Amino acid sequence: MSTSASQGEIVVGLDIGTTKVCAVVGEIAEDGITILGVGSVPCRGLRKGIVSNIDWTVRSIKDAIEAAQTMAGVEIRTVYAGVAGSHIRSQSSDGVAAIAGGEVTRADVERVLEGARAIPVDADRQILHVLPREYVVDIQDGIRDPIGMSGVRLGAKVNLVTAATSCVQNVIRCAERCGLVVADVVLEPLASAEAVLSDDEREIGVAVVDIGGGTTDILIYVDGGIAHASVIPVGGNNITNDIAAGLRTPMAEADRLKRLCGCALGRMVAEDEDIEVPGVGGQKPRRTPRRVLSDIIEPRVEEIFAVVRKRIEDSGLLEQISAGVVLTGGAVLLEGTTELAEEILGMPVRIGFPTGVRGITQLVHGPQYATGVGLVKYGAQAIADGHARAAAPAHSMMRMTAAAVKKSDEERSDELPKSSSKLWEWLKAAF
Repeated sequence: MSTSASQGEIVVGLDIGTTKVCAVVGEIAEDGITILGVGSVPCRGLRKGIVSNIDWTVRSIKDAIEAAQTMAGVEIRTVYAGVAGSHIRSQSSDGVAAIAGGEVTRADVERVLEGARAIPVDADRQILHVLPREYVVDIQDGIRDPIGMSGVRLGAKVNLVTAATSCVQNVIRCAERCGLVVADVVLEPLASAEAVLSDDEREIGVAVVDIGGGTTDILIYVDGGIAHASVIPVGGNNITNDIAAGLRTPMAEADRLKRLCGCALGRMVAEDEDIEVPGVGGQKPRRTPRRVLSDIIEPRVEEIFAVVRKRIEDSGLLEQISAGVVLTGGAVLLEGTTELAEEILGMPVRIGFPTGVRGITQLVHGPQYATGVGLVKYGAQAIADGHARAAAPAHSMMRMTAAAVKKSDEERSDELPKSSSKLWEWLKAAF
């Protein structure tokens, strides 16, 4: 990531969520990524992570991009966009390829991953990511990075993430109508994991649970690789709807009460605490015990984590998640969420804050910015990989030339004894 070719390049992550659009601008520096600017605006153009109104979404993207441009002082043309929603699917696949020159190169890895993605996919779906879990060189398995290893056969075990083509194209179309070029579309929990997880957590097993406005995304790492991805079509908006109905208050006020006074664990609220609840249709505000608000919130949050645990159990990976669960997304800022999650999931739980970046980090220091920062880190890695691929053919050609010279020398040395032995036989026959 610190190659001289990529230093100074600007990377922009565009998190198009159900409740907000967030643009994060980063610059690739020699010692990492520097955050230059952030733009975050409310969004009403999506429903459960899927674009439902193009015009509203375009308007929100423009506002977020303009705010980020103004803060960063750069012009934004290319973005890495996030995608989520219940249309996301995950499945396992394997790939095998012959190692061309006896030593694994980047080209060999790309060929084996290309083979792993050669599976039947419905006409209305597309493969979003090919996520390698491990590589196998001949009979040696459990390999993370096979480049440079010797062998004749390279295998890969991967997770394929597929998405509805129309949903992905709608995200791209919204960005293009804002004059932007989408460099790549990235699964949002994958981006969140890039921002909040440590290498140790990935190694010993961890689950990332991203609770957004419309969806709850799950990503499970085992032995350093991604083993499972899942999306639940329930999120923070469901909590807001429950509050609006239960307290008979407008949606905007219900969202404000959730953020300022909400608590996911009723026993953490004192009996004598009161809150002011605005009325609907001109009715006067009224005082209500805060415990009533938490009694509305707790069952919904409990339901979300119960479904999360069921999904993890169904994946068969529950016993392998030794590091526990990392929560991201704006909805996890509710007081008591971590404690309730630990009770239901039966494992350690922490809130994930973006790490590994510099600059104006105070503006992205929150679980709600994990996806935006993760998209910037994903984009920086993609740029570095692109430079590495561009440099790879020259190195491969040098290796092939050296191998050809060596083979030619061996063939010449093999021919010399044969010709000298023929001469000796001719001399014996003549005399």
